[in-house]
Amino acid sequence: MERSLTLPRTPSFRLDGKRALVTGGSRGIGLGCSVALAEQGAAVTVAARSAGEVEAAVDALRAEGWTADGLILDMTDIGALTTAFATPFDVVVNSAGLARHSPATETTEADFDAVMNVNVRAAYFLSQQAAKALIAAGKTGSIIHISSQMGHTGGVDRAVYCASKHAVEGMVKSMAQEFGPHNIRINTVCPTFIRTPLTETTFSNPERVAWIRSKIKLDRFGEVEDIMGAVAFLASDASAMVTGTALMVDGGWTTG
Repeated sequence: MERSLTLPRTPSFRLDGKRALVTGGSRGIGLGCSVALAEQGAAVTVAARSAGEVEAAVDALRAEGWTADGLILDMTDIGALTTAFATPFDVVVNSAGLARHSPATETTEADFDAVMNVNVRAAYFLSQQAAKALIAAGKTGSIIHISSQMGHTGGVDRAVYCASKHAVEGMVKSMAQEFGPHNIRINTVCPTFIRTPLTETTFSNPERVAWIRSKIKLDRFGEVEDIMGAVAFLASDASAMVTGTALMVDGGWTTG
């Protein structure tokens, strides 16, 4: 007698019916994240400080037939963060970040405080408010921080930036343990150098380009599109058993 075989099915990457917030979502990697989530059916709220950039991003998303709205948000304003989560978001992607590079012996207090305020303090309280809103509503969710390969290694002239991203990685591991019983997942995506308007200065320096290429084992620079699939995965049920981890999108940089 023949026995039938029940085949497993791949969990869906779709986000239909989900509300998603993307901070720093109006340009560069953040805009790519906004598109990635909208493509999968999420209603995306694009959050950033510039009203003009937010409006342009929302208009472009809507022109594709996707559901989007905008939020003018200063991530360092904890009161504004609390207000933003008056209604919970099923998916939160934090793509807001700041880099001020210099030799460690020349770091100013102002630069140190500015980077830590955005990359660590704001990320911490964004995660806190996102989780609190979900817990209060009895909902599950996914929180994703765009971190960096520099959260797992070091770099010349990047002591402050590396310190901030290492802090985010530790924060996420601890929060995963606390949020897990509520079925709220929190992870990071760790890109290598990605071509965006903000990184063109780096890519215009031949010596810096040669150094970057020597580190990336896939022998090419990263593009925004390389981040989009990782974010869609971590936002969806396809990653339902993934929390407290770092998804490296670094072309092999951190392999040594």
